[in-house]
Amino acid sequence: MSVLFLVIPLALLIVSAAVGAFLWSVRHGQFDDLKTPGLRMLLDDTETKARPPEDVAALAKPESGAGEG
Repeated sequence: MSVLFLVIPLALLIVSAAVGAFLWSVRHGQFDDLKTPGLRMLLDDTETKARPPEDVAALAKPESGAGEG
């Protein structure tokens, strides 16, 4: 019975910490957009693999006159 005096306050402390972390994340916008991060992962791979190697090499070269001035 005396263990309950230790376990119940400890459980309430853990639950309150979890609820506090959840409320903090909701207030700071962590759950605003759930769809885009998953789609962004798919779109990043598609864009880089869809380009021919010549286009990728051309993008890696600096443009003439850029940075001079």
